[in-house]
Amino acid sequence: MPVISQDHISAATPLGANLVADGATFRAWAPHAAEAHLELNTAEANFRPGADTLLTKDASSGIWSGFVRGVRDGDAYLFFVVGPDGRAKGFKRDPYARELGTDPQWPSCDCIVRDPDSYPWHDQDFRRPEFSDLVIYQFHVGTFYATNPDGSDRRTTRGGTVLDALFRLDHWLGLGINAVEPLPIVEFETMTSEGYNTGDLFSPEMRYGVPAAELGRYLDRVNELLARRAKSPITLDQLRSHSNQLKAFIDVCHAHGIAVLLDVVYNHAGGGFPGGREGFDPRSLYFFDFQDAVSDNNSLYFTDASCPPGGRFFRFREPQVQQLLIDNARMFLDEYHVDGFRFDEASFIDEQGGFPFLQRMTGELRSTHPDRILIAEYWRHDESFALGRPDGLGAGFHAVWTDGLRNAIRGAVARAAHAFSGDLDLADVFSNLFPPFAPPDAWRAVNCVENHDITYADHSEGGRIAHLADDTDARSRFASGRSRVAAGLLLTGPGIVLLFMGQEILEYRSWHDTPGFHPNTLINWDDLGKVKPLGDHLRFYQDLLTLRKRLKSLRNGSARPYHAPRGNRVVAFHRWVEFEGHDVIIIASLNESTYRDYVIGFPRPGRWLEVFNSVIYQDFFRPPYDGNPAGISADGPPFESMPHSASIVIPAMSFVVFVPEGTM
Repeated sequence: MPVISQDHISAATPLGANLVADGATFRAWAPHAAEAHLELNTAEANFRPGADTLLTKDASSGIWSGFVRGVRDGDAYLFFVVGPDGRAKGFKRDPYARELGTDPQWPSCDCIVRDPDSYPWHDQDFRRPEFSDLVIYQFHVGTFYATNPDGSDRRTTRGGTVLDALFRLDHWLGLGINAVEPLPIVEFETMTSEGYNTGDLFSPEMRYGVPAAELGRYLDRVNELLARRAKSPITLDQLRSHSNQLKAFIDVCHAHGIAVLLDVVYNHAGGGFPGGREGFDPRSLYFFDFQDAVSDNNSLYFTDASCPPGGRFFRFREPQVQQLLIDNARMFLDEYHVDGFRFDEASFIDEQGGFPFLQRMTGELRSTHPDRILIAEYWRHDESFALGRPDGLGAGFHAVWTDGLRNAIRGAVARAAHAFSGDLDLADVFSNLFPPFAPPDAWRAVNCVENHDITYADHSEGGRIAHLADDTDARSRFASGRSRVAAGLLLTGPGIVLLFMGQEILEYRSWHDTPGFHPNTLINWDDLGKVKPLGDHLRFYQDLLTLRKRLKSLRNGSARPYHAPRGNRVVAFHRWVEFEGHDVIIIASLNESTYRDYVIGFPRPGRWLEVFNSVIYQDFFRPPYDGNPAGISADGPPFESMPHSASIVIPAMSFVVFVPEGTM
């Protein structure tokens, strides 16, 4: 065992294993421990704790520290803790471990020392999208896309990796999104998972990494994509570690103008503490410096309260626990160059007395990284409590998930499918098209019509839009027409847009992280080139997202619904930019027949052009089609709340977009 000294150690030395000029520092918080030892590159069976393995304790902080000369990237280590009663508590994984080893397997794995500067970044010229411009694509790494070298699907066996997702990069680019958000990618406790039972917060999930022996074709893909943007290639050694594979994914996305947001779980950890995927896991974060293996509520990091999804809540009032979570976020911002976060169920943190922690965390992250967006899933109080409010009462996030518009759209589509040609009141859609935040903050609401929760196979929240639109035939014109209306309201309505994998190609099947036990839950990407409605639906998304980029008011403008007569299945709303104009009128219909000579109000007189009509994507493109291809004249008298009006055509199950002539 190399000599452990106090060189390079100070109160400012980071926790975990950190390489310095001639070795590495090791630090761990274990205030109750009588001893804390470092096991370094030693087979566990041969490890003997003694004076030469003992770290030094700072009594005031409870942090054990040591420096070892000669430590290099890739070295293996563990901590070994002795309790206050003198009994050995055994090996512990470092709560700050940047990577875990694969031999031996989890949970008996080693922690791996990693050089955070070993990846050669190419993203120095990357410009992050404005927060209000974000169109986020949410996906699950394990089930999104993966093939074997022969092209066969691998998702039902080993599952996908972060590098597999790069084989769908051209799909993202063609779709027109500007940000991706994988479900949680840090080490979780089960063989497969949605990702919300996290166990080791600083280490990328091992199953999402590619073994070194299989890296050849992935290296070729990474370098092919970098070469497209005139970026220098990377080497096999630079791609070998799982942490660098995640960095390569982010780097390639940045090279192509796509931001990467991480879904982080700071409200709880573990799906079944105490325990794990192989039962009791005494090496886990939960049992680090655990005083008593029998009684409860004496974990350093967790309370004895169970979180509703599973696992235990963090001790949000404990400063060192707060620091762990903040350090985790800052590592991903600094070392992985991520562009922001979606914070899972921040409302749980609030409910457990963690509101001051939320304010501390967002305050520090906004101060050090003002260009990275912080998005909360926050279902407590009014939505504004999640934001950074002028009165100082907010939690400090930039944006928040909302469900009003989502539920209204999904409900309207489902009612339309089960009340064919009957009266359909769209009052709930109408009311939820008013943004929850006043100008110029309408963008702060993150809206969706599908996400990982409501489309999950084990949930009962209705599933995919295409299935809601026609549960007898999700490829019918009714399914596709109603699905386009839902997407149109989402993409032209106020707020940041969130899409879930597959909705852009009319996917109707719910998804699951364990497809072997839940067959028919995987997106069949091969169908995209074989089933015409899927390609037509994708083109619809592509063109509408292009229009969204062209029209400023669809990204960061005000929104005011003004027309939704009871029963006729039509809703209309006005988008504009305060003090600038950029007027846009959007009219959506869930009626199964076309309306002709339909009178509706407009905010200004003169010629208006129909710049988008969703019906052309029904069997794209076979004219003639219903609509207003020559434009309309808004020279009629005041109507409803608008000063002018026009007679227009509203096609069946469609939405149409109008702008004043000469504004595009």
